[in-house]
Amino acid sequence: MELPTYVQIEPVGQCNLRCQMCPIQFRQDGPPYGPPAFMPFETFTRIIDQFVNLKVLHLQGLGEPMMHPRYFDMVAYAAGKGIRVTTNTNMTLLNARRAELCVSSGLDCLHASIDGATAETYERIRKRAHFDRVTRNLELLVETRERLGSDYPRLHVVTVVMRQNLHELPDLVRLAHRWQAEQMFVQHLCHDFGESSLPPHYQPMREFVQQQTLLDEDLERIEHYFGLARDLAQELGVDLRLPRTRPRPHPSGTPGRKRCSWPWTGAYISYDGYAMPCCMVSTPDRINFGNMASESVAEVWNNKDYQVFRSRLDSDDPPEICRSCAIYTGTF
Repeated sequence: MELPTYVQIEPVGQCNLRCQMCPIQFRQDGPPYGPPAFMPFETFTRIIDQFVNLKVLHLQGLGEPMMHPRYFDMVAYAAGKGIRVTTNTNMTLLNARRAELCVSSGLDCLHASIDGATAETYERIRKRAHFDRVTRNLELLVETRERLGSDYPRLHVVTVVMRQNLHELPDLVRLAHRWQAEQMFVQHLCHDFGESSLPPHYQPMREFVQQQTLLDEDLERIEHYFGLARDLAQELGVDLRLPRTRPRPHPSGTPGRKRCSWPWTGAYISYDGYAMPCCMVSTPDRINFGNMASESVAEVWNNKDYQVFRSRLDSDDPPEICRSCAIYTGTF
């Protein structure tokens, strides 16, 4: 099977924040449990070189990419091969030097995760983060881009919408406009962790999603704030993407790849090399198909486990982990 042209790689497997969305320390990667959970640069280049037709590389994961000491070397290496490089970041580690590297390294697009328009909401969701610091860092990036006379990296604001921050969507649109964001992408909580095989230590994640998901929220409340955000975005010229409020109905017999084509078109690789079906799974202890760092990329991409997963996803009996996914159900 031909290798994909879109790949996501997790440079870092440890996080510099603890989020309400991750109410437990379910990953014991990096200190204090062991050495820093960074993908070695040599492993990164070896994996990238095997994706011979790679067009887009997205650097993201549960860890903050800018923690990696060679993060910008990764960006520059891929960009130097003509690959469009994008990234997700919580913006807590940006400084003047990193802002300049964001512009000079070849980074095409930066997706900034902002889940609240006030310090109270944002800092309740993202423990140890400081709203004022994050907003200053976003302004620093915009100023640096202008000072260096560049349109890159393009800025996208990404917001996970929940019951507790729904009312702040209009103010988040105002912030996106202030930061000259090209797009504001609003998404639901990505997974309900509902599979029966869920490791027990993920149970608090399941409970948090049940408490905060909009899928069981009053539709009038959702549409009120979605409407305000939609109208304001139109007024300010912000490209706003809002998610569906209820699962998308699919006719019986709709192939799985019509709902989610990821296992055919994109690869997701953890910092330690494990190949997973997508970023929605997040951690290889839930499911993985082998290690692309110790085996060849093509060998893992075409192995039996991957092929069986694709076949099941394309059937009327998809893998249980997919049935709980916001992309598969059409609510992402």
